[in-house]
Amino acid sequence: MHYEGMIIRPPSEANSILLQVTLGCSHNKCTFCGTYREKRFNIKKDDVIFSDIEFARAHCRRQNRLFLCDGDALILPMKRLVPILERIRDRLPWVERVGVYANTKSIRMKTDEELALLHNLGLKIAYMGLESGDNKVLEAIRKGADADKMIAMGKKLKKAGIKVSVTVLLGLGGRKGSLDHARETGRVLTAMDPDFVGALSLMLIPGTELHDQYVKGDFQLLGPDEMLTELGAMISATNLTDGLFHANHASNYLPIRAHLPRDKEKTLELISRALDGKVALKPEYMRAL
Repeated sequence: MHYEGMIIRPPSEANSILLQVTLGCSHNKCTFCGTYREKRFNIKKDDVIFSDIEFARAHCRRQNRLFLCDGDALILPMKRLVPILERIRDRLPWVERVGVYANTKSIRMKTDEELALLHNLGLKIAYMGLESGDNKVLEAIRKGADADKMIAMGKKLKKAGIKVSVTVLLGLGGRKGSLDHARETGRVLTAMDPDFVGALSLMLIPGTELHDQYVKGDFQLLGPDEMLTELGAMISATNLTDGLFHANHASNYLPIRAHLPRDKEKTLELISRALDGKVALKPEYMRAL
């Protein structure tokens, strides 16, 4: 495979074929994220991509899922993306699902008919970084979209039959904005009604604007109990039709895997017990991005 730079994929794509079709992220302005700072966004050449598909045909026959890297492969124009998906279907017929990161800009650029076509060609899941449903937080982190746009684009994906997995970031509102961040995020998740929610806990990365704000004292990082309190408030405000709410990322203090709405009360009780010291939390040295 012709990988360039660091490769990032969702935790649920750990066993997937990783096909790098773009370099970096088309937005690359979020204040908390340092993943693609060293990469200038670019689309890789078809001959390189198709060569990697042939490599996967020869060496990845036990992997039935494929993830298109890097940060926002859905930004590819249809004239580039359709042939890639067609080649995957033709040369890797055992692949049952293709996944991709997506942001509001890349989703908005595709019509309903185009998204439906991509779904029919194998694009079955898209991962959206909501981060927060609080517009004040979204503006502060330079996300490039407000809550209404997030809701509309999530619904647009679902209308095309593409499953939606949404990432939210605990602690992103800081200490003063914690409960607003939690409640507004729950409100937006309810409106989007995604198939999956992944809650990560904020870990500051040196070299990012948010880390600089923390060093200057302009941003206060939440402690473990504050993170759990925020998570409880977020789950309380989230009403999904039928979705999985995960907070079992390596960054989290308390692993949670809940099927909402069925497990809502049981999950809130677990968080309450953890806050009372009856359930052990992950020690700081074991947390990771």
